[in-house]
Amino acid sequence: MTDTVGIVQTEYYNLERPITLDCGKVLSNVKVAYETYGKLNEKGDNAILICHALTADAHAAGYHSHEDRKPGWWDTMIGPNKAFDTNKHFVICSNVLGGCMGTTGPNSINPETGREYGHSFPVITVEDMVKVEKELIDYLNVKKIVVVGGSMGGMQAIEWSINYPEYVKSVIIVAAAARLSAQGIAFNAVGRNAILTDPDFNNGDYYDKKHPENGLSIARMIGHITYLSEQAMHNKFGRNFKEDKPNFDFGVDFQVESYLDYQGRIFVDRFDANSYLYVTKAVDYYDPIEKYGSLENAFNRTSANFLVISFTTDWLFTPEQAKEIVSALIKKDKKVSYVELESPCGHDAFLIEWEKQTRIIKSFLGEV
Repeated sequence: MTDTVGIVQTEYYNLERPITLDCGKVLSNVKVAYETYGKLNEKGDNAILICHALTADAHAAGYHSHEDRKPGWWDTMIGPNKAFDTNKHFVICSNVLGGCMGTTGPNSINPETGREYGHSFPVITVEDMVKVEKELIDYLNVKKIVVVGGSMGGMQAIEWSINYPEYVKSVIIVAAAARLSAQGIAFNAVGRNAILTDPDFNNGDYYDKKHPENGLSIARMIGHITYLSEQAMHNKFGRNFKEDKPNFDFGVDFQVESYLDYQGRIFVDRFDANSYLYVTKAVDYYDPIEKYGSLENAFNRTSANFLVISFTTDWLFTPEQAKEIVSALIKKDKKVSYVELESPCGHDAFLIEWEKQTRIIKSFLGEV
């Protein structure tokens, strides 16, 4: 494990004060699950906050035990001498508000009822996620920070630069956009409807009953379609049959069907259906262009250095959407670098193309 951060432990912080959410409701007793790698320096200014994508968690690097077969979800990027070098930086990753991996969300116990929140959990936004992250950063005595995010995490990184400009030194936005397209919202809506119409959903109150596994599985299958490019799907599966010939029924016939079925089945073992509803809705709602009148206005107060990375075949968060961020920053005379990486992997490229990203990010962090 010499090339990783080794054995790590998920830690928890209970916020000392209630959080007023964008929806107007107040949430008390918020707990945050987080992990850290490396050491914070005396000035408190060598920290990097990693903001995770839709269904990830705080376990971004290393292993929880010697028996673990898989490391954290961005282990290729976080560790000694890697893109986010833990010899130099204090790296933090926390599970988002509304998640189901240790941070308060709909599967958490409501202290007022002694039962899971379920659908009584208030609707949250990306802005709310960032408010909670800021409380954690203060608790860790971080004074200045580099914020990094891919996909939904990129939206959080943008929000950090807008809402807390005095804290943010640099921002790295990977495979993300300032707001989701109508097509992206449409895919999320279909996924949510698969969950909401599952007979076992029970209006979100299913924790002591059979869970809406079919609905959540279908939602994940829909999501995976958006993560891969047509080229990636063709390279992986083509039109190949699972059994080398058609079954002449309506079961799993093609290899691509088998792949999606597998991804759906393993997802229900680790994720909560209610959380999927909440985090996808938060992504749909995020729109600093609408909130501030323009993206240029949104970036008025930031003094951070920006690095924006997109991938050629990403059709969920396209290079054109990334360039919209870059253009707004240039118009406001902000410091920004942009790289469009060639990759056949679609949106998943930000998790797969780690070698290409490493060279660019190390150079950027060295400059700043």
